[in-house]
Amino acid sequence: MSRAFIKEQDGDQADHDPPERSQSSHINYVTPYGLKQLQQRVQELIAVRDSLTRKQDLGIQQQLKHVKRDLHYYAERIKRAVVVRPEAQPDDRVHFGASVEVEDMEGKRFHYLIVGEDEADPDLAKISWVSPLARALLGACIGDTVRWTRPAGDKELKITSITKDCSQ
Repeated sequence: MSRAFIKEQDGDQADHDPPERSQSSHINYVTPYGLKQLQQRVQELIAVRDSLTRKQDLGIQQQLKHVKRDLHYYAERIKRAVVVRPEAQPDDRVHFGASVEVEDMEGKRFHYLIVGEDEADPDLAKISWVSPLARALLGACIGDTVRWTRPAGDKELKITSITKDCSQ
C-alpha cells in the first residue's frame, strides 16, 4: 500500500483548538427556569475546568479546550438572555412560556410548553419559541384553529386551553 494513503499523526495535531459553538441568530428568550438551567450548566463546566486545569496529560488538555469552548458558549447564552416571565403574559393568547393544549382534526389532544431554544426538549413536549409549531401557535386564542406547516404536510390544530406554566 502506498504511504500516500496513510494519514500520519503529527505531534501537534491534538493541539488544535476546537471550533467555537455558534450562537443562534434569534433573541435568547428564556424563562426564569431556563436561566437557572444555563447558570447551573456554567457552574458544572467551571468545576470540570478547574479539575482538568491541574493535569498535564495531552488528552486532558484537549478535553480542557472543549470545556473552555462550552463554558464560553454558555456564558454568552446567559449574557444574551432575555428573561420572559410567563405570569406577566396575557391570559387569553398563546405566548412565550405558555402551556398550550391543542386538538387535531382527528380529536387527538396534545400538550406543549413554549420555551427558549436552550430549554427545548421534544421528549418532554417543551418546544422552542422559534420552532414551526410554536410559531403557528403564538398569538392564537382558545378556540382558534391554526395551521402548522410541516414537511409531512400541513396539520390543523385547535387551541383548547392556555395556561401560564411558571413551575417548569
